[in-house]
Amino acid sequence: MQLDEFFVTGEPLIYAGMVSIALVTISLLFFLTYYKKWGWLWREWLTTVDHKKIGIMYILSALAMLFRGGVDAMMMRTQLAFPNMNFLNAQHYDEIFTTHGTVMIIFMAMPFLIGLMNFVVPLQIGARDVAFPYLNALSFWSFLFGAMLFNISFVIGGSPDAGWTSYTPLAGAAMSPGPGQNFYLLGLQLSGIGTLATGINFMVTILKMRAPKMRMFQMPIFTWSTLITSFIIVFAFPILTVALALMTLDRIFGAQFFTLTGEGMPMMWANLFWMWGHPEVYIVILPAFGIFSEVISAFARKQLFGYKAMVWAIILIAGLSFLVWVHHFFTMGAGAFVNSVFSISTMLIAVPTGVKIFNWLGTLYKSKINNTVAMMWALAFIPSFVIGGVTGVMLGMASADYQFHNTYFLVAHFHYVLIAGTVFACFSGLVFWYPKMFGHKLNERLGRWSFWFFVIGFHVCFFPQYFVGLDGMPRRVFTIIPEWMPLNIISTVGAFGMGVGFAIFVFTILYSYRYSEREKTGDSWDNGRTLEWATSTPVPFYNFATLPHIDSQDAYVKLKQEGKTTFEEDKVEPIHMPSNTGQPFIMMAFMFVSGFGLVFEWMWMAIGGLLAVFVMMIIRSFDYDEGFHVDVDEIKRTERSARRL
Repeated sequence: MQLDEFFVTGEPLIYAGMVSIALVTISLLFFLTYYKKWGWLWREWLTTVDHKKIGIMYILSALAMLFRGGVDAMMMRTQLAFPNMNFLNAQHYDEIFTTHGTVMIIFMAMPFLIGLMNFVVPLQIGARDVAFPYLNALSFWSFLFGAMLFNISFVIGGSPDAGWTSYTPLAGAAMSPGPGQNFYLLGLQLSGIGTLATGINFMVTILKMRAPKMRMFQMPIFTWSTLITSFIIVFAFPILTVALALMTLDRIFGAQFFTLTGEGMPMMWANLFWMWGHPEVYIVILPAFGIFSEVISAFARKQLFGYKAMVWAIILIAGLSFLVWVHHFFTMGAGAFVNSVFSISTMLIAVPTGVKIFNWLGTLYKSKINNTVAMMWALAFIPSFVIGGVTGVMLGMASADYQFHNTYFLVAHFHYVLIAGTVFACFSGLVFWYPKMFGHKLNERLGRWSFWFFVIGFHVCFFPQYFVGLDGMPRRVFTIIPEWMPLNIISTVGAFGMGVGFAIFVFTILYSYRYSEREKTGDSWDNGRTLEWATSTPVPFYNFATLPHIDSQDAYVKLKQEGKTTFEEDKVEPIHMPSNTGQPFIMMAFMFVSGFGLVFEWMWMAIGGLLAVFVMMIIRSFDYDEGFHVDVDEIKRTERSARRL
């Protein structure tokens, strides 16, 4: 392979990306070397199995991916602002269109929510870590190396260009030659391994490691949403794993699963993809519902209205999520009966979703709202998400979907659902739990500026797309006609408004690190209702000196009323904790090497990397490190210092 075939050439924007990557890499290497931080990086982060640090690494990675996906979005909106724009050519637009969707769903939304789960859920259930700390670290590095494998495609080899759904036959070897589509397949496969392991880990953690006497219907709603999401992951992600493996066999080894020439079925990819893809929508929305429930309950200073109804609504949505995938191809000729069945199941999901809206409104009713930035994101979510939900019911009507499906009406709908549902929740949850993670709050004044720019920009960007869609503008086009220009200009202005909001949010993090007052109590907002607020800030590495005994919902509220804490000095015993290990990082680095080799069909590299992974597994099987014990005196010293006793 020639060097100019290995690196992407001929695009000024990509050259700028290469320069940016080089400058950031050099800056990081200089910082780590100059301040002698290599040892600290290895000991504290690369080898950690602490669920809190792993959660923070997930969130930082997701914020980086939000930047990448957001830049892609603004480039697309610039291209679509005016007719016959030459900002991006058709090929480059297709690549950015593909990477935007993939990055935002797989590498931003899911890891952001999984990061919040990692940090918060063990604390909420009174556990000292997740059930399988080693597997948790393996999951994170699997995700991160999968994300890196996908993201390097825009400077090495070329990005995938068949859309984030990668429909066959367009995504097949004949119509998408070269390594681009292979980056998609291997990047998602590697990342998906980590997600599946995470689902198993949290199922076991929540079912088996709750605090003594904590019953299922005493768990916080965010923990419930995590548990149900984990079940969806465990049942949905194997479908994606198989589909990606089959297409990899098609493209690299000449199999014929999705090609008509070998009596394969191109439509089977669409079925497999959406049998995973629609539950995936609920993988990224149900934890968001849990976050909003926690935030609204905390800042309304009330117990969540209709707690059990909320739990059953989430369970019902999870079940129905597996029964609606065919609504993604109502227009593909499945027939009236099939379309009718899936139209009804699609509209049924609106019922439990509507129940939750009333749960949140009931919680807010006659409450004294503490209007923090986290609460503002939650309040903005409700009307925004309702717009997305109502238009979703419109799309769920099979006959009407023939009109809406291939237009920007659908684009507006799913952005109203996913941004108002998931992205608003990510911001709300991060602001809410930020003091617990980092020991200081984010600046509220700057947070409000970020909120207003982002939320107003969001509506300015996507609301006009409903109307331009009804006016006939199809999706998946890289240029527009003059009749669609006014609304597209407005939409582009809104997209850049969201970009300004995100930039202010990043500045808020930097400013708050420098100037915010450090937390002196564990209950940063003085509105905490669940157990994570009962710990000191920063949270000790073992979480709880003595495991709390729970006999009510909103456990921390009862502890405060009784004047108790989770630290009972006379009951402290030695605590067993897992040891840090670099094995997950090294194992997934070899998996990355193997995947990279397979992308370019360099079998020597692919097989060599895979053999190294097996060697790491053998080393792990003979690893008898059973962790260490924290002695009583150290626990007491830590707790007295943290609680300022």
